Amino acid sequence: MSILIGSDTRLVVQGITGREGEFHARAMAEYGTPLVAGVTPGKGGQRAIDGRVPVFDTVREAVRETGVNTSCIFVPAAGAPDAVLEAVDAGIRTIFCITEGIPALDMIPVVEAVTAAGARLIGPNCPGATSPGRAKVGIIPGSVHREGRVGVVSRSGTLTYEAVQAMTDAGIGQSTCVGIGGDPIVGTTFLDVLQLFSDDPETDAIVLIGEIGGAAEEQAAEWAGQHLRDVPMAAFIAGRTAPEGKRMGHAGAIISGSAGTAASKVEALEAAGIRVAGSPTELPALLREAGYRA
Repeated sequence: MSILIGSDTRLVVQGITGREGEFHARAMAEYGTPLVAGVTPGKGGQRAIDGRVPVFDTVREAVRETGVNTSCIFVPAAGAPDAVLEAVDAGIRTIFCITEGIPALDMIPVVEAVTAAGARLIGPNCPGATSPGRAKVGIIPGSVHREGRVGVVSRSGTLTYEAVQAMTDAGIGQSTCVGIGGDPIVGTTFLDVLQLFSDDPETDAIVLIGEIGGAAEEQAAEWAGQHLRDVPMAAFIAGRTAPEGKRMGHAGAIISGSAGTAASKVEALEAAGIRVAGSPTELPALLREAGYRA
């Protein structure tokens, strides 16, 4: 078992005929992800990825013809919110939005609509998720993974890759790796993913990778302190040297006053009994200190 994606995933890529969509769709298919359809309005009837994947004009057609249950969106920012809503309207319940640069105000009603439909949105501006050996959805390099029993949740794409590679090099495999995205408004939070990991019988330990800005890490830490005290956990917070009031990297990575600082996040995590690393490469050792045995 894994969370969000797995061997039962049937994936559609919205924007599959674009440069980014085609490149990453090919990588997903080569990893072994059941990629069964693509969508690009006006290009229905074509086939993508060397003729292996049928292309449809609408997501509803793709659902009807291929039974897709998961979407990965590579649509430009101006059209991405509507692409998410189209997937929800077609009955898809797991949606990854890789697109970056979507205005936060545009995402507020989209997240509300996704929630009202009982669906789950991961992103926007996220790297996706990987269930090693089963499926890869998004842009996370498949080569960094190793099958195992540690769940990883992160706001950062590149830090995710670094942390997962360090774990793999140390012989620690992953159950599922999830990048939730670094925008101020995202569909799935740290807390949401921790709850999913908590219910997953194949996840025995958890790594959380956060950054400055917002209070999502603090909220997750509070919940973990109450519900995951017996689960080995380690964390890393990026942006400890960021100047106050200056956005660093992600749109959501901005601190204001004492809110959203690296110090406040580290304090909350440590108060919950979670070991906090000084760099991503320290995470394997901290997991073992917390009691995890691969």
